[in-house]
Amino acid sequence: MILHTDMTGQGTPLVFLHTGLQMGLTDFEQQADFFKGTHQVIRPDLRGHGSSISDEYENFFEDSAKDLAETIEHLEVGAVHLVGCSLGGIVALFFAKRYPHLIKSVTLSGITPEKPGNWSELHRQDVDMQKGLLENQEACQYFDGLHRSNWRKLIQLGWDEDWYPFQETESFEGIDSPILYMVGEGQAAERNGALYYADKDVRIAVIPFAAHLVHSEQPQVYSLILKEFLSHVDGL
Repeated sequence: MILHTDMTGQGTPLVFLHTGLQMGLTDFEQQADFFKGTHQVIRPDLRGHGSSISDEYENFFEDSAKDLAETIEHLEVGAVHLVGCSLGGIVALFFAKRYPHLIKSVTLSGITPEKPGNWSELHRQDVDMQKGLLENQEACQYFDGLHRSNWRKLIQLGWDEDWYPFQETESFEGIDSPILYMVGEGQAAERNGALYYADKDVRIAVIPFAAHLVHSEQPQVYSLILKEFLSHVDGL
């Protein structure tokens, strides 16, 4: 499917993939403003989010990677710099492995390479938080306003303890383009990922005073590091 997409600026295409339950225009806002003077900033709504209407979520990551490929080819922008966090980071990883010809570089945050020993407990906490969200009338009204699809069905996919694709995040095999892994120091499993990925020819940045959503918790630092990385990739 062709994803609903916001585009601004001119230059080398730079795609930002939003976190779960957000949409293109509500995430990476500071980065979109920062880069629009030097890049063509592209922010799609992943399937089931925003105005990318779908109720088919069973193979979410595979299908989302295919959606993104169809969208990039439809836009005729060529190979892109791809940036993703959390849900968007996993989609970016799937995409980069399956469509390397459409990638100039990959920047990932909010993903975990190895299954933590206390995964069952962490997962239970996430599910409890999500169920609490579904009972919050104000939050539900907010997300009803963002999404034209059934976001409640989408959120329930994560209730399966085996939902997280560690078999994919454990390896960058198949990605030939440069990779930047940015992580907040406050997220233990992701911080450990910096050590895990360090010997795999990956650029690593551990950001202080940030956790899972490092791009929104430390937007200026994140943007400056991303700018430096992209400059090196493009040889500027």
